[in-house]
Amino acid sequence: MSITIAFGAIVMLLLFSSCNDKKKALGAAITERDSLPVLNTLGVTSLISDSGVTRYRIKTEEWLVYDRKRPSYWAFEKGVYLEQFDSLLHVEASIKADTAYYYDREKLWKLMGHVDIRNRKGERFNTELLYWNQNDRKVYSDKFIRIQQPDRIITGYGFDSNEQMTVYVIHNIGAVIDVDDSAPVAPPDSLKKDSAK
Repeated sequence: MSITIAFGAIVMLLLFSSCNDKKKALGAAITERDSLPVLNTLGVTSLISDSGVTRYRIKTEEWLVYDRKRPSYWAFEKGVYLEQFDSLLHVEASIKADTAYYYDREKLWKLMGHVDIRNRKGERFNTELLYWNQNDRKVYSDKFIRIQQPDRIITGYGFDSNEQMTVYVIHNIGAVIDVDDSAPVAPPDSLKKDSAK
């Protein structure tokens, strides 16, 4: 019986020592809580109301909320599309950006990448960086801006605008190009006919 006990003890020691030699692969512990989002939502379509009236619709592939960051913010790093409705729920303006951050305490939007905006008057704004301060009801940028109006295209560096982007000032105007829609357009093959003569 002592041989059986001794043999069992040797087997147990061998098994324990072989288990202790293996190291488990573990990820590093997360010690900073502020590096993790409190909310990670995919495929979002959200309606936002003002005084009980639906005013905005936001669409995004991914919405991250960092409530412990200083300052706290929402991240839309896979792009965002925002529509503004009139009282009859017709789209009167839209904003599209490759990346957006919303600083919730400051009520400040930072839109980056290819920012494309259409206002109520049908004007289109293109820039790479845009700030929308909801507290001050101002939209501004210090980057290149291209504004396409029905009859002309205006470019410049930097602008300030009201929240609806209907009254704005362009800084450092680069060009004003008049567009004449009434000019006749030559048929595409007219050059071929002239070159054959």
